[in-house]
Amino acid sequence: MRIYRAGDRALLVDFDNTKDVARHHAGWATGHAGIAELVPAATTVLAMLTDDADPEAVARWLRSTPPADPSDTSGDLVTLDVVYDGPDLEAVRDATGRDVVADHTGSVWTAAFCGFSPGFAYLVSDLALDVPRRRDPRTSVPAGSVALAGNYSAVYPSSSPGGWQLIGRTDAALWSVDRDPPALIVPGTRVQFRQVG
Repeated sequence: MRIYRAGDRALLVDFDNTKDVARHHAGWATGHAGIAELVPAATTVLAMLTDDADPEAVARWLRSTPPADPSDTSGDLVTLDVVYDGPDLEAVRDATGRDVVADHTGSVWTAAFCGFSPGFAYLVSDLALDVPRRRDPRTSVPAGSVALAGNYSAVYPSSSPGGWQLIGRTDAALWSVDRDPPALIVPGTRVQFRQVG
């Protein structure tokens, strides 16, 4: 873990991998009076500080607070029903030599961070998969597409271009402005995929 000042009111915590981000973000969920918000990303967490925070004291707390197993946190568990009929399912199975559906449904995934588009959560698990992105990204991926790329899984919340391998689809609304919060899955949310159909 490396901690850097990010302006007057933030600290940037740098890690070697996304799983460390998820573990430390979960460990810091108890909060600190000097932290207004934690913003996780692929290999960093931005700690936004309150106006009266002592950055050095917050940095000491960040270093001394042990990481947690994100799957053991009290974060919400969201179950997503998935029809595993994606156009890339066979290619992923061939590339990995694994039962992709059993692996995908047999793991509890944790939202490490969000980005790319509103409601798009990058999910990690202890599953040892490394799925290559498509050589030729699609110009349009349908909303609800369940996908894999690298060590991540995700669900496309809206139709958009994308280069992830599509293994299934869900009817769950990942993003809705009529919901508070609009995102169904936020950092720390645990996700269980369930095969249907």
